[in-house]
Amino acid sequence: MSATSHILEQLETLNAIGRALSSERDLRSLLERILEAAQGFAHADGGTLYLVRDGELVFEVIRNETLGFRLGGRSGGPIRFPPVPLFDAEGRPLGGTVVAHAAHTGQTVNIADAYAAEGYDFSGTRAFDELNGYRSRSFLTVPMKDHAGSVIGVLQLINARDPDGRVRPFSREEQSLVESLASQAAIALNNRQLIVQMENLFESLINLINRAIDEKSPYTGGHCERVPVLTMMLAEATERTRAGPLAGFRMDDRDRYELKIAGLLHDCGKITTPVHVVDKATKLQTLFDRIELLETRWEILHRDNEIALLRGQIDQATHDARREQLDRDLEMIRRSNIGGEFFEDDKVQRVHEIARGRWRTHLGEERPVLTEDEVENLCIRRGTLTRKERDIINHHIVVTIDMLERLPWPPHLRRVPEFAGGHHERMDGKGYPRGLTREQMSVQARIMGIADIFEALTAADRPYKNGKTLSEALTILGRMKLDHHIDPDLFDVFIRERVYLRYARRFLPPEQIDRIDWSSIPGVSAELAAEMSARDAAEGKV
Repeated sequence: MSATSHILEQLETLNAIGRALSSERDLRSLLERILEAAQGFAHADGGTLYLVRDGELVFEVIRNETLGFRLGGRSGGPIRFPPVPLFDAEGRPLGGTVVAHAAHTGQTVNIADAYAAEGYDFSGTRAFDELNGYRSRSFLTVPMKDHAGSVIGVLQLINARDPDGRVRPFSREEQSLVESLASQAAIALNNRQLIVQMENLFESLINLINRAIDEKSPYTGGHCERVPVLTMMLAEATERTRAGPLAGFRMDDRDRYELKIAGLLHDCGKITTPVHVVDKATKLQTLFDRIELLETRWEILHRDNEIALLRGQIDQATHDARREQLDRDLEMIRRSNIGGEFFEDDKVQRVHEIARGRWRTHLGEERPVLTEDEVENLCIRRGTLTRKERDIINHHIVVTIDMLERLPWPPHLRRVPEFAGGHHERMDGKGYPRGLTREQMSVQARIMGIADIFEALTAADRPYKNGKTLSEALTILGRMKLDHHIDPDLFDVFIRERVYLRYARRFLPPEQIDRIDWSSIPGVSAELAAEMSARDAAEGKV
């Protein structure tokens, strides 16, 4: 091969490596490729890549062919060497080692024989050689500079070899190639670090929003944390599926990141929801629990009853009967004020009967003992929210979609609004806010819907309910499958891949993790129930 052809081949190799480095997204893989490419260019037996962090050179990747060392990067073992300090306790530069010198000066250092070199501290090298039966001779130490000229890392190669394996000094040509590679690598590395920093900043801003929601209501803060985790659990389980309608579902790293961001932002609209609605622990609660007003009103009724007796307007028997009735009515109101799963018709009727009672103000004005608003709240069938309050709560998803669709998403995050905004839709099109059907929704949005529901069912930090046990939550989820509320195929994956159990062991207290009778869970086929029962028996698990 002619010298010109050899140079052209090296340049093409350098360009190819540059293209590969610029497309590498994983930082550890990028660092590994940089070092291995440099070793290949310079025919080096070993090498180390350091990054500058907090005034130190941190070992990131170490390779040595003769010793079989593969440490750091994506494929190597852990590195336990301490960082190389660049400054002393007073902040003065430390340049004794060759890598520290290169980091401080920004200049390449090419040494033919470390044991004969003067001006550098190679005591660490000698100790390494003695420990491993190795002989470090030639060194090529190249600083890696970013676009602003700052040194962000150091690339050090050891023992250039001839084709016959003999150690020799690094040539000027090899130094030039490695310096070119280091320049390209520094740009790629700097770009990757900038991207990581921007992603960290972006996620920090998202967490800031969730923190603001958390500060408004501690009962939603845990939800914002747990739903993204459960979403990713179910998504990964769906990827493992090899049969059925979801067998072809796959995600790459960008898809996973997109879904993670959507999970973190799925309830960002709650930042506009009034706290007294989000935290409504009892039916009569607004800014405070209005049961106290009713108790005061009943105290007036008791006093009026006493006054009527003292004035001779009623006899003792009537007084006593009225007092007992007032006590029963107030106790009924207190019980009604606690939200439950179902408020029966006879209780609703009793509240209306109590409401027909009257009381007098100090001005003599007669009023009903319960206002229309109090009656409406006390007669809530499930939970603690009126229809109007539920509409306020549900409006958060409209706000979420509006907020997210206003953002200038990059291409790899463009589906975040759709994923985050679909978790209250139903498979039959009866959900909100857009009434989408299953066919109109992505798998990711359907995954998030199940995660949102299951977290809410099992959450023990709500002010208005206790967390469901696993068997109770799965029973409700199964009914929702049969009711075309959630995706039936994802429900099966949720069960078969034990996503519910992985989540429970991470987030639920032991008392909520009960034994499951799979034959009694709605929506679980006889075949799947038998499979799960057999697995539970074999593994001794819930």
